[in-house]
Amino acid sequence: MEIIYFLLPLSLAMAVIALIGFFWGVKDNQFDDVDSASIRMLFEDDSTTKGDRSASQSPDDCNQ
Repeated sequence: MEIIYFLLPLSLAMAVIALIGFFWGVKDNQFDDVDSASIRMLFEDDSTTKGDRSASQSPDDCNQ
């Protein structure tokens, strides 16, 4: 029975920490857009960085 005096405050402290973490995530807009990250890989990115060559480019195309 003495363990309940330890476990009850410990579980309440863990619940408070979880709530603080949840509200911190909401405040920092972590949950605003949960759908686009999973479909972002389906769209082709046309922007290339300087010096980045793909297999379809010829060396003459990079000099432009």
